[in-house]
Amino acid sequence: MNKIESRIQELRRELELHNYNYYVLSNPTIPDREFDEMMKELERMEEEHPEYAGPHSPTQRVGSDLSKEFEQVPHRYPMLSLSNTYSEEEVRDFFDRVSRALNEPFEIVAELKYDGTSISLIYEKGLLVRAVTRGDGTRGDDVTANVKTIRSIPLKLRGEEYPEEFEIRGEILLPWAEFDRLNKERTEQDEPLFANPRNAASGTLKQQNAAIVASRRLDGYFYYLLGENLPADGHYENLVFARTWGFKIPDVIRKYDTVEGIFDYIAYWDIERKNLPVATDGIVLKVNSIQQQRNLGFTAKSPRWAIAYKFQAEQALTRLNSVSFQIGRTGTVTPVANLEPVLLSGTTVKRASLHNEDIIRELDLHIGDMVYVEKGGEIIPKIVGVDVEARSLLIGDQIQFIKYCPECKTLLIRPEGEAAHYCPNESGCPPQIKGRIVHFVTRRAMDIGIGPETIEDLYNAGLVKNAADLYALTIPELLGLERWAEKSAQNLIHSLERSREVPFERVVYALGIRFVGETVARRLITVFHSMEQLQQASLETLTEVNEIGGRIAQSILDYFADPKNRQMVARLREYGLQMEVAEEKLLDRSDKLKGLTIVISGTFSRYSRDEYKEMIEQNGGKNSGSVSKKTDYILAGENMGPAKLEKAAKLGIKIINEDEFLNMLAE
Repeated sequence: MNKIESRIQELRRELELHNYNYYVLSNPTIPDREFDEMMKELERMEEEHPEYAGPHSPTQRVGSDLSKEFEQVPHRYPMLSLSNTYSEEEVRDFFDRVSRALNEPFEIVAELKYDGTSISLIYEKGLLVRAVTRGDGTRGDDVTANVKTIRSIPLKLRGEEYPEEFEIRGEILLPWAEFDRLNKERTEQDEPLFANPRNAASGTLKQQNAAIVASRRLDGYFYYLLGENLPADGHYENLVFARTWGFKIPDVIRKYDTVEGIFDYIAYWDIERKNLPVATDGIVLKVNSIQQQRNLGFTAKSPRWAIAYKFQAEQALTRLNSVSFQIGRTGTVTPVANLEPVLLSGTTVKRASLHNEDIIRELDLHIGDMVYVEKGGEIIPKIVGVDVEARSLLIGDQIQFIKYCPECKTLLIRPEGEAAHYCPNESGCPPQIKGRIVHFVTRRAMDIGIGPETIEDLYNAGLVKNAADLYALTIPELLGLERWAEKSAQNLIHSLERSREVPFERVVYALGIRFVGETVARRLITVFHSMEQLQQASLETLTEVNEIGGRIAQSILDYFADPKNRQMVARLREYGLQMEVAEEKLLDRSDKLKGLTIVISGTFSRYSRDEYKEMIEQNGGKNSGSVSKKTDYILAGENMGPAKLEKAAKLGIKIINEDEFLNMLAE
């Protein structure tokens, strides 16, 4: 694998992980800006090197917050994310792009970007009939019962001058006052605190008990109206109408026809937002005319007629008391700064990530230093500088990166070309062992109903040393542990029973092989239909699989070369886990699209984009995210991107609609 392909694969893995942390766990681990910079780098590299573009790249999707406990329903209109900018220059570029594309007068609506969890409400004949989360952008969780507990959201609209059917989108928020009240209660009850209002709002909306949702006093701010018979062509004007129907439409929205007016709006709210009752993290700019929005269209994951400007993160100065080192499930060593508590962006910060040895050296950190702490995206704190002038003769020792694992005392390694250190003792290092079991039980893997604390208890009791040990657990053993009752023990055993039905590709992902995420696991099973075939694969056969490079292939070989891993897999087979692709899935496969590269663009009515991508792969074709000379067809829905349309015409690529594509499969 060359350097370009290696970097693309690395970016994809990291972005998929951060998508999962942000949307599923509501526990982001990097600042928004760092995520956006990684995404932009990946988008640029895929555009420059279309031969490495793939249908499952993070550039082609929106992060998901789907939960198995709720019914999942499709969005009539996809819920796309916005492109982020961080400078006035990028805002001016957006304004100029819109101006060139429209070549006619236009207005830009400026509004605040609220930091909560996205929601879509559907009203019919003036009544709220459904509330759906963003989900993966195509479908989301039906949380209607919970949303109905939010008093600021109308169950029945005021007046009569509203469309018979429409959709309104906005943000579910937890006001600062309620956030502080909840954390005070949790402190008194010795419960873990919410990290920020966004996490609290997201977690509350996914509660199974609507009474708990009601008690947390969520709020709803709305900013986007969709439908076939809206009262006006203007986005701003439609929101004014919606306010009269009973919706909480912030009165801070303004219209501008010059970029200078937008800059004044940004400058004002960069300061004044700190006096608002809810959290904000930026400004959203939208073309006002809906017809002009349609003319501008969409990219694969965001509209061309809107953009988000993110505020610069706030900083605070505090003392560095110590540095500790944590070991992850893959052996990665992460240094963490322990700080004198300081208030930053509405929350108390006590710890900050230092990432790796290079950053520690670059900062020249000493114990007792006064350090500048910043919340990128106002969520995850990091140290961005040192007040060197504040140093005195009493300053402590310079921070040195550790040489040995703090858990198992093994000598750490740092692979050539990588920034991170690793503990190589995979089979004997407790955090790695427990981390792999935690990964194994997660919802996207085996979906077993226990969390890290339970696994910690099982490990400490000597009952579980690897994932296979879970299936040997008995109810009497569980009842012998503290805080276990008959019902909780039975629930775990039942959850283990259900996990035996989890499909093969998720079993492969659950093993926790380094570099083998969900996408790679799905790729592997298209060629290797059983665990036995995968175990016997060679470097050559592995690298022949689409998007599997040398580093991933070698990691798979190394995993199965370890006798302990082979023994664990054998035990999992004995316990009845799915070790091969389901027969019905194999029967559905065909070669009807063999050798064809297809690009999907636009929105569809009969199936979702993901379903069409799966059809292409199931029938031997290859998905691509960008149009190139290698493209055979473009499967086009509504709002196909004009750039793709122009490039297809230039290259003479055939464009087909849904019916034509389905006929190809039916022949």
